[in-house]
Amino acid sequence: MHPLNPPRSIALIGAACGLGGADAGPAGAPATLRRLGLTAVARRLDLPAAWQPDILPSSASPAALPDLLQRLAGAVAGRLDAGELPVVIGGDHAIAAGTWRGVGRAIGEPPGLLWIDAHLDAHTPATSPSGHAHGMPLAALLGHGEPGMTSIDGPTLDPGRVAVFAARDWEAPERALLDTLGVAVFDRTAIERLGLEAALLRAVAIVGRGGVFGITVDMDAFDPADAPGVACPSAGGPPAGAMLAALRRLARRPDCIAIEIAEYHPGRDVAGQTGRLVCDLLESLLAPESGELKAWERESGARNYDPLPVVLARGEGSLLWDIDGNRYVDMMAAYSAVSFGHAHPRLLAAMNSQARRLAVTSRAFHNDRLPAFLRRLAELTGFDRALPMNTGAEAVETALKAARKWGHQIKGIPDGQAEIIACAGNFHGRTIAAVGLSTEPAYREGFGPFPPGLVQIPYGDAAALAAAITPRTAAFLFEPIQGEGGIVVPPAGYLAACAEICRREHVLLIADEVQTGLGRTGRLLACDHEDVQPDGVCLGKALGGGLYPVSAFLASEALMSVFRPGDHGSTFGGNALAAAVATEALETLIDEGLVERAEQLGHHLLARLHVLDTPAVADVRGRGLLTGIEIATGHGTAREVAEALARRGVLTKDTHGTVIRLAPALTIPQDQLDWALDRVAEVLGDRSGRRARAA
Repeated sequence: MHPLNPPRSIALIGAACGLGGADAGPAGAPATLRRLGLTAVARRLDLPAAWQPDILPSSASPAALPDLLQRLAGAVAGRLDAGELPVVIGGDHAIAAGTWRGVGRAIGEPPGLLWIDAHLDAHTPATSPSGHAHGMPLAALLGHGEPGMTSIDGPTLDPGRVAVFAARDWEAPERALLDTLGVAVFDRTAIERLGLEAALLRAVAIVGRGGVFGITVDMDAFDPADAPGVACPSAGGPPAGAMLAALRRLARRPDCIAIEIAEYHPGRDVAGQTGRLVCDLLESLLAPESGELKAWERESGARNYDPLPVVLARGEGSLLWDIDGNRYVDMMAAYSAVSFGHAHPRLLAAMNSQARRLAVTSRAFHNDRLPAFLRRLAELTGFDRALPMNTGAEAVETALKAARKWGHQIKGIPDGQAEIIACAGNFHGRTIAAVGLSTEPAYREGFGPFPPGLVQIPYGDAAALAAAITPRTAAFLFEPIQGEGGIVVPPAGYLAACAEICRREHVLLIADEVQTGLGRTGRLLACDHEDVQPDGVCLGKALGGGLYPVSAFLASEALMSVFRPGDHGSTFGGNALAAAVATEALETLIDEGLVERAEQLGHHLLARLHVLDTPAVADVRGRGLLTGIEIATGHGTAREVAEALARRGVLTKDTHGTVIRLAPALTIPQDQLDWALDRVAEVLGDRSGRRARAA
């Protein structure tokens, strides 16, 4: 791996050229990208950047192109002479004939050139079907073709140090010229054979051989699904996510001398998708290394997390990639927030569509998305009403407020004396009330005093609940399975027994299903395993489809009726964007049969874990796709196991110090699940000094 280049000042040079094609639309790219915040890309990467004066054509005639190219070459050479990194923003791709001659002029020799383009752009006037100059710049840089393009001051490129990447659309004379000259062409067939990343590494090795190199990207290199706003779209290109990952940090190499981005057509970019991709492309090319990013987080962020030492950059389904291109199977799904997998296409489409139409207006007004969300959520779960919030902790706070008000107004508990019972080992969030209910010293230390009326009892002990209830008890708040407590499954019949006790004693039964709800355990709600219908339930995490924070408190009419306008609310809760995403998440859950899938895969997962033959495992427990492996004493910490799994390509997190959580997306393919379980067996075998056997 090449060392990263020390940060340089970025000189953004707009080449507002539309002279090279039939459509002058790309000439508007520099102005549009200014408005989209291209400068801010460099700024957030801690790289000083400034726009230089745009290079404008002297007239609208194609005859003005040579003059524009000559001035562009001079501007590029001047910025290099000043020690800056030129980033040329086109314009059509004819500008390349000026950019790279200017680079060669400044360094006194031809640079290598990585030409990323769906087309070869290697026509001459004699071979071009259209005669448009944007199809000729590579031939001109190699010394062939239009005199007005070949005569720009600067050296001709060495064909042995030029590589064309992602090409898939050309005429035979272009390919014949490049093949004759010895230019390497990594077309779609070559990329499919080698793999995108491996092919790009070969291309970079060619252009970087023996000197500095530059990168020119025609935005039509990307698949039109990701980059519709281009002058000449060509189907079958590499997907944007994979391409950006492969290009990451390439321009930070000390031998990368300049960048050029061309053929963005703002007039065809109705939703701004391609303009955003240009910004993402520049950010990827200039991205810092993982150590620098972690240092920024340490220096500028509160130290309230201790994450595993990976820096993730991309996710798709149950796969994640870090910024170094390493691939992982995600076996944690963001504590169930990503139950549908990363970047689920249906949910992304719903989010993007709604975000363009209406996002946030507050609850001061009605919106057209919330009613359907509330109605569908109530229908599916069997509750009368839902109160939308944002995070799981907010849903729990809403439940606590509802329970206390119910206790005072309906049950007749004296004002200020209503009590809430919760279980030892619980996790209901990080708010003061939730922490007050916790028995975990690390969550409580230094945060008191806590609200009064919060009572804790042992988990899984229905008799303890019965003994703790007093005339002041308003509600019993519980998790059907304790997640952060170590994936603790209560004894069979516990939920039903607690429900009966609460009914008998006129106490509300409130389930915190923020983590267990929406199919995670193989039922829509984990309470359904014992046919228990609580008075209220808290949902969150998966409700937002892994894309947006959405939560809700659902309750019976009798409980929810305690709220009146002004009693409780949230600026963002129930906004149109949240409602659209959450509604689509609910429908996706049903349409894809994910509840049933979680049950089936959960049986498979637990069966494989139960036959692990290693003394490193003290216990295996769970339900559906929420499982935990307790690490036996003397075989290392769960954190050490999680770090070892990360080194093998599996991401998850320890919980409660001794337990490894395995809770993948409900959409995980079985082959990926089995691959991850094989790695789990290997790591646990290593902890015990012998290979673990897994079915």
